[in-house]
Amino acid sequence: MAQLELIGVAQRYGRNTVVDGVDFRIESGHIACLLGPSGCGKTTLLRCIAGFEEIAGGEIRVRGEPVSTPGWRQPPEKRRIGMVFQDYALFPHLSVEENVAFGLGRQPPAEAHLRVRQLLATVGLHGQGEKYPHELSGGQQQRVALARALAPRPDLILLDEPFSNLDVGLRERLSLEVREILKREGSTAILVTHDQNEAFAMADEIGVMYQGRIQQWDAPYNLYHRPANRFVADFIGQGVLLPGTVIDHTNVAMELGRLVTDHPVECSETCEDCHDGCEVDVLLRPDDIVHDDRSQLQAEVVHKAFRGADILYTLRLESGAEVLSLVPSHHNHAIGEHIGIRLDADHVIAFKHRHP
Repeated sequence: MAQLELIGVAQRYGRNTVVDGVDFRIESGHIACLLGPSGCGKTTLLRCIAGFEEIAGGEIRVRGEPVSTPGWRQPPEKRRIGMVFQDYALFPHLSVEENVAFGLGRQPPAEAHLRVRQLLATVGLHGQGEKYPHELSGGQQQRVALARALAPRPDLILLDEPFSNLDVGLRERLSLEVREILKREGSTAILVTHDQNEAFAMADEIGVMYQGRIQQWDAPYNLYHRPANRFVADFIGQGVLLPGTVIDHTNVAMELGRLVTDHPVECSETCEDCHDGCEVDVLLRPDDIVHDDRSQLQAEVVHKAFRGADILYTLRLESGAEVLSLVPSHHNHAIGEHIGIRLDADHVIAFKHRHP
């Protein structure tokens, strides 16, 4: 039985449809993520799951039981759902222990105290229970908010942009720590974020949202290597689409040479039959373009972004098309310099060619 299931869920504000027929399910113990740009409907959908908003269509189920249908919703406090907010929402007048214990309601004091101490140890705040929120760092406050949400052992944990107020380094580290905590507790969770690094670090499965719809619900690996459409290909990771022509079911000819794949070439989006001679746009990631001084194929360096161990080069081909290449940083080339490159892609991600 799925811990959370959405069936054709829709939400509207007046005539504006914000969530448009969303379907997905999350199994017990899994961590999922709603990922997408601002305004795509992901936060609205999370609020509907929490019970803060009604839905205009479809059904939301928790552990197989309906909690929202059009015109009816179970109150948030009855849903056994824990919530971690973007701004932490800690009570400033309560200590850390009291904040965590707040979610335990009327449990016997001895049981509540034991649960609070266990959770503070789990989130790395042992011995910090007597402090107040203003005495803690942002990362520590986020841990307190997570512990409070976990305290009553809810059926589902919702996390709404939980790391957006933190600096980049802390955000990356804490996202991994939160995943470990959730897995240790055996929790089922759903995260909302616009940051794909957070999504990749935390989630077992990700739903990419755009214009109120799930464009693809999949594992992080598949979103990156097998995007379902152009939006997902463009939104996830970095890459460019380069024109090519299908030679046969395992070969595509393009400016960079011939791309050979072990899997049959399939081009999606309005292309029912990807046959020989079909014009396609091939997705190339930065790791598909390899710097090779021995290669006769040359490209001009038009931009470079130093990333420590690597440099991300933007390279202009003879046709004027530009590609990206991730190169070890000891290969430090100047803007305007021509360098040798070669194609090294394992499989073809192709879409029906769009003519200008």
